[in-house]
Amino acid sequence: ASTWGLWGGGGSGHSGPPFLALGDWGGVPDPPFVTPREVATAAAMGRAAEELGADFVLALGDNFYYDGVRDEWDPRFQDTFERTFTAPGLRSLPWFVLAGNHDHNGNVSAQIAYGQRSPRWHFPHPYYSLRLSLPGTNSSARLLLLDTVLLCGGTDDFTSGPVNGPGPGPGPGAAPTASAQLRWLQRRLSAAAGDRFVLVAGHYPLWSAGEHGPSECLYRSLRPLLRRNRVTMYLSGHDHNLQFLWEGGVGYVVSGAGNFMEGSKRHGGDLPPGSLRFFYGAPSSPGGFVHVRLEPEAATVTYLEATGRILHREVLPPRGV
Repeated sequence: ASTWGLWGGGGSGHSGPPFLALGDWGGVPDPPFVTPREVATAAAMGRAAEELGADFVLALGDNFYYDGVRDEWDPRFQDTFERTFTAPGLRSLPWFVLAGNHDHNGNVSAQIAYGQRSPRWHFPHPYYSLRLSLPGTNSSARLLLLDTVLLCGGTDDFTSGPVNGPGPGPGPGAAPTASAQLRWLQRRLSAAAGDRFVLVAGHYPLWSAGEHGPSECLYRSLRPLLRRNRVTMYLSGHDHNLQFLWEGGVGYVVSGAGNFMEGSKRHGGDLPPGSLRFFYGAPSSPGGFVHVRLEPEAATVTYLEATGRILHREVLPPRGV
């Protein structure tokens, strides 16, 4: 276990809100191994951590474009991560990491192993659990990090299933692996019944208006669990923009603007009517990310552009436990 008390595949760590959520941030495979958006977003995250507060960073996958890393000594860890997120407000923050489809194009085990080499990088298992203490109370929240590629397959960006979401295969999403992860998730959600907030995170979005659109696989496998267990929000990346959707009592946060920005609303017509409350993907934008604050009375989600501009804010109620 790391100093955060994390145990792969079901362990718990202790932390406290607030946090930053960033997806699809992982540079490029050629020098200088970063994009202007990644650099601008990293600087803005440092400012947000100092001004709004942040206890950690939630990394929502596609950590290294386009084919992940080769091994735990891959220079991309230094070029794209360590030497880029250097703002004073970020230097001491742990990153809790999950894998995206581009990470699965490479060696996800190496990203997990890198956690033994960097005090900032926490990735103990493809899916794992964090317990978050709410300041000044006896209440807690739960953050469950998933591997949606192992759940749904579809490592190829351009191969997708129904509703243009990641299909059930071929690829790593083999049935036994997926069912084991779902059983783990069901157990963790049941154990979190008394938590004031429950957050679930994965790379693929369940709902999205963007280029990739909703995931039929997650609609089938994940949506019933989120609704039944009154999950507060599901955070994801994959589509390269910022979105907030509300459906079935669950907030859906898309934060995939750390490296690229796409304005396509190609799948807007595939969403439940009225569910899309916010969408930002201006091609001229220097990138963006999300700040989440969990307090006893509310979860506040703030969408920030790398300019420092507040783009949108949502306030979600506690679960009423």
